[in-house]
Amino acid sequence: MKHLYGTVAYVDSAGAREGALDGFVIAVMQEIDIDMSRHHPKSFEELSDNYFNVIIALSPEAQHHAVELTRTLACDVEFWNTFDPTMVEGSREKRLEAYRMVRDQIKARLIKRFGTP
Repeated sequence: MKHLYGTVAYVDSAGAREGALDGFVIAVMQEIDIDMSRHHPKSFEELSDNYFNVIIALSPEAQHHAVELTRTLACDVEFWNTFDPTMVEGSREKRLEAYRMVRDQIKARLIKRFGTP
């Protein structure tokens, strides 16, 4: 989202749970020239702002957090049920392919929702 629309909209991200940055995320984003190596995953509690027009939740748990966060805010919450690539087992290539699939699906959905950047 930041890569596509970060110059025309304020974009921030948060996860439902705290955790370290996933190396497979770094690898598949690097394939499309996006450097995630310095990205610091945040929880909803760590967001620096609480004014959003829309929150896109990619998991049921994230949707729950987003709904709780927006109870007193005029903000839309959209739920884009997204496959969790961490569930894939097998070779490195098989796992990378799952991450690529999710990356590409999210990008396509962003462009469909917000237009061509």
